Amino acid sequence: MHTNPSQDIQKLTVQLTQLVEKVSSGADKASIVQELQAALETLRAAAIHDGLTGALNRRGLLQKLDAELDRAKRTGHSFSFAVIAVDKFQDLSEQFGSAIGDQVLKSLAQASLKLLRTLDSFGRISDNEFAIILAGTWLTDSGKAITRLTAAVSAVDWASIVPAWTLSFSTGLTTNAHDDTSEEMIRRASEALALAKAKGPGSSTQLEQALPDFDPNML
Repeated sequence: MHTNPSQDIQKLTVQLTQLVEKVSSGADKASIVQELQAALETLRAAAIHDGLTGALNRRGLLQKLDAELDRAKRTGHSFSFAVIAVDKFQDLSEQFGSAIGDQVLKSLAQASLKLLRTLDSFGRISDNEFAIILAGTWLTDSGKAITRLTAAVSAVDWASIVPAWTLSFSTGLTTNAHDDTSEEMIRRASEALALAKAKGPGSSTQLEQALPDFDPNML
């Protein structure tokens, strides 16, 4: 779900102000409880979304990843997990300024949220890195999803934001393994991302959990 945390906070401020006025005037308790519940829902949404891009923040993404890992353990289904980063983002910000860098991140997030399926999850996990949970997607098929995302991002009118700059992103991909944790999946996908960056802009690398060493004494 795409949300705007800044607007949510403004909405919450209005809701709470109205609630205070109703309490002060002795309004009906049932009405106050209902509006308080609505305010709490607004607060919960703002707490797990990134204020700049409207995507999930790291906390929200981890919640989704934990839930997907639990589902995978119950059903035995695999899913893919990606970490992407805008190539040469530091150079871009230094050349065009932080405001333009923010606009680039917002535009990339908007394009991603528009493309991805409702069962997928997309979140900003650090300054220039986003993570994607591709539910029910085998690692062998995850590259197709990233190819579609690359096309969607390329279709953005970047010339109006960063003239004479070719924007691309690199991708690190992994899949869930037995007894995986959210932090371990992020670590593994981040390692794959580093390998992808080493290959050059727009590259992608897949990395699975290493198999345990073979012990012949177990035979």
